[in-house]
Amino acid sequence: MATASKKTVRHKIHVRKGDTVQVIAGRDRGKVGEVLAVIPKTSQVVVEGVNIRTKHVKPQQEGESGQIVTQEGPVHSSNVMLYSEKEKVASRVAHTFTEDGRKVRMLKKTGEIID
Repeated sequence: MATASKKTVRHKIHVRKGDTVQVIAGRDRGKVGEVLAVIPKTSQVVVEGVNIRTKHVKPQQEGESGQIVTQEGPVHSSNVMLYSEKEKVASRVAHTFTEDGRKVRMLKKTGEIID
């Protein structure tokens, strides 16, 4: 019996690090924040101020006190939409070409160029 090798699948995600997005599903629905990290392997993104997790950290040295650290957890990329700061509206993304031939991302609702 041959063993099947696991293939790493890279998923194409519609948002990039630094984009402003709005959460459209889940406990944090409606929140707007910046994408801090993209995890293509699991199709997830880490958004500033969304899906906050608390972690209890033990003291590292003698006499030092432990602490509670809060950090953002990843959310699935299908639960976020690109957000226009100017128009205050979430929109899907379209790909278009500029006059000089560059391929850029554009918001469908507003026509705003992202890149």
